[in-house]
Amino acid sequence: MNRTLIVAASCLLTWAWAGHAQSDKKLSDARTALEKWVETRQLISKTRADWQADKETIQQTIVMLERELKGVEEQFTRLSTNNVQADKERLEAEALLKSSDDGIAPAQQFASEFEGQIRAVLPRLPDPLKDSLKPLLARLPAEGATNTQMKATERVQVLLGLLNEMDKFNNAVNVFSEKQKNDQGGEVSVETVYVGLGAAYFVNDAGDFAGTGSPGATGWEWINQPKLANHVREVIRIYRNERPAKFVSLPAVIK
Repeated sequence: MNRTLIVAASCLLTWAWAGHAQSDKKLSDARTALEKWVETRQLISKTRADWQADKETIQQTIVMLERELKGVEEQFTRLSTNNVQADKERLEAEALLKSSDDGIAPAQQFASEFEGQIRAVLPRLPDPLKDSLKPLLARLPAEGATNTQMKATERVQVLLGLLNEMDKFNNAVNVFSEKQKNDQGGEVSVETVYVGLGAAYFVNDAGDFAGTGSPGATGWEWINQPKLANHVREVIRIYRNERPAKFVSLPAVIK
């Protein structure tokens, strides 16, 4: 009986110990499994977070690249447009240059011929006017020059300037101090009244030397006429507002 109880107790103890050992193993396995699960969840969370960050970076990069690509495409479009515009402007410039070349020869020819006409009338101009024209005349090409760097437009502008000065002189009464030769060949200081480009009258301060002048083929021609002295002096006084305006009779030479 006692032996039986001992054996039974031994069996119970063995079973209890075996059950306890098996329970510890299950607990350990459960703990290990839980740790694995937590680790896996953490890895999944980290992977998801890393992916989200990478996704945002990639998306930002894509947006940036798309913006740069759009900018490059716009530059190509502008370049293409500019090239078309440049080609158009080049063709227009070439056409304008050709028309300018076609028109420059007649313009140069006109300027050359007109310069010749101006030079032809220079001797017939009053000396004071010729003196005032010297700066403009100096800008013209040398007489007979066939190869000049001066543009046709510049030559025409000079010619217009010359004509303008001549026209102003011709439409006014001008008084200048000059020298005239008397009958003995001596020079006398006189004041000369130019009435336009066609007539002139001179007188000295003493009023005993006077005369008239008119343009000739090689220069102005002067004739001494002392009897005109008072009339010429009266004209000069009126010119200087020393006398009221009135009619003064003076001879004129028509050529």
